[in-house]
Order: sequence, then structure tokens, then C-alpha cells
Amino acid sequence: MTYDLAIIGGGPAGAAAAVYAARKHLRSVFITKDWLGQSNVSEKVENWIGTTAISGLELSMNLEKHAKAYAEGVIDFKEGELATNITKTGDNFTITTSKENYEAKTVLIVSGSSRRKLTVPGAETYEHKGLTYCASCDGPMYSGQDVAVVGGGNAGFESAAQLLAYCKSVTLLSRSEFKADPGTVEKVLSNPKMKAFEFTVPKEVKGGQFVTSLIYTDTKSGKDTEISVTGIFAEIGSMPNTDFAKDIVRLDKFNHIIVDARNQRASDGIWAAGDCTDGLYHQNNIAAGDAVKAVEDIYLYINAK
Repeated sequence: MTYDLAIIGGGPAGAAAAVYAARKHLRSVFITKDWLGQSNVSEKVENWIGTTAISGLELSMNLEKHAKAYAEGVIDFKEGELATNITKTGDNFTITTSKENYEAKTVLIVSGSSRRKLTVPGAETYEHKGLTYCASCDGPMYSGQDVAVVGGGNAGFESAAQLLAYCKSVTLLSRSEFKADPGTVEKVLSNPKMKAFEFTVPKEVKGGQFVTSLIYTDTKSGKDTEISVTGIFAEIGSMPNTDFAKDIVRLDKFNHIIVDARNQRASDGIWAAGDCTDGLYHQNNIAAGDAVKAVEDIYLYINAK
């Protein structure tokens, strides 16, 4: 059959798209590997609007439950499948997955992104044992402790600013000159609990049951330094999951899908929302809102042809 809409990806954006597509009776196919967005590993999410605090896993479960609440007879869920390619077939699109082909009049890509991870010795061993990728989620657990932030962009300095509220000290490492906004850098570095070093890269994460120290290298001098920390917060960017769409939409230099911010349209018949796009800010609430915006436009596109 030919669907009105193919939604590719789970998470907050996918769930929001499914809710709106179902209520508008857009016959849809929903393709996702799982419902586990980036927040799934967080013990507590405190910025999901309408909920004071919720675990990342419970949030994922609630998103799935809401997406399926109105979907009977309208949306076909294809879970455990990954989209591998999208091609134009006449006026419609063919979405190829790891298991099947699906045809749809329109496509909404909400495939999210994956955080870049540290690859130095010890990083994999101590992930979630002192090494984490979310200061806003896990930072309060390190109250009164010495921690490190890896990453000299806005995300790194913003994470440092959050950690300074409760940590004993924060040491930030940047592999190049600081990339964050100058005003942000100045304000964060003015805190007496804060230290930051340019042209430094992590070399090894050490510990026992949990992280106890981080070794870093000064890339100009070649000197190694070991600092005692119990927490390491990596903010080294993310990789949008867009490889399957690279031949059908325009991507920026970071492989984000370029969209019209007014309606999330990426090209004729294709929309995108959430972390896979070139939007300035990437958050759960923003991803859900962008997906709603897209489905509203998709509905008009289909019914105004």
C-alpha cells in the first residue's frame, strides 16, 4: 500500500509526530529501531515540560504509550527496523529498511543523533561509572566532588557552568582554542572553582570500581598530566543519523538535514525534525515541537494538492 506519511525514527520527535499524524488520520508507517532516545541513559530528566522529574527510561516508555494510544487503524509500527535508503518513485517515495520496502506520499525524518564518545583507554570501561555525557542529567550526583569536562565549545562551557553550582572544582579540556562564545568563556572562567586548558586532549581514564583520575596530554609540549577527578563529562559533539538520506536531501557540513525553520521542510515531500536537523538548538522539547510543526505542514501539503 501507499501510505500518506512515513515517519522515520523514534524518540520525542517521532512520538510527537505519531500522535499528531494519528489524530489527523494520516495513514502512516512508523519506522524505528527502538524508542530509546539519548535521554534513555539519564537517571532523572527534569526539563521535560509538564513533568517535574522522570527517568530517561520511563520517559521513553511514556512516549511509546502516547504514540500508540490513538494509532489503531491509522499507523503501522515497524519496530526493530533501520531505514537504509530513500528514493523518489514517481510522485511517491520508497523507504528501504533492514527488512522491507515501504511507499509513502511524504516522509518525516526524525532519526536523531548519536553522541560522539571518548575512545581513549578506560573510556568504555568507566562509562556510567564516572564517565558521562550529560551534565544536566547526572551532574548533581557529583556534588562536592572534583570533575572534568572534555570539550571547549558552547556545550562544554555550559556544562561546566552547571557543574560549578555544586561541584568542588571543574577542569575543562579543549583540544583547540576555546570555541564557545567569548562572553560565556569569560563568565565561566571567572569562577574561582574553574580551570580550563586549551590544546589538551584526554589520554586515559583511570579508576577502580569508579573513575578516580584522568590523564591528559598538552598537544603543544607533549607533556602528560594526571588529575584526580571522580566525574568526567564529555561534550565533544554528536553525529546526526542521516546517512540513509544523504542522496535525497541537502546536508550541511556536519551532515545535519537543512530545513526551512518555518515548517521543517527539507525538500518537496520530505520534512525533518529534531537532532538530525540543522536547527540551532537540540533538546527533547524542541524536537517534539518541530515534529508537530512538520506534521501540521504535511497535512496541509497532502490535502491542498
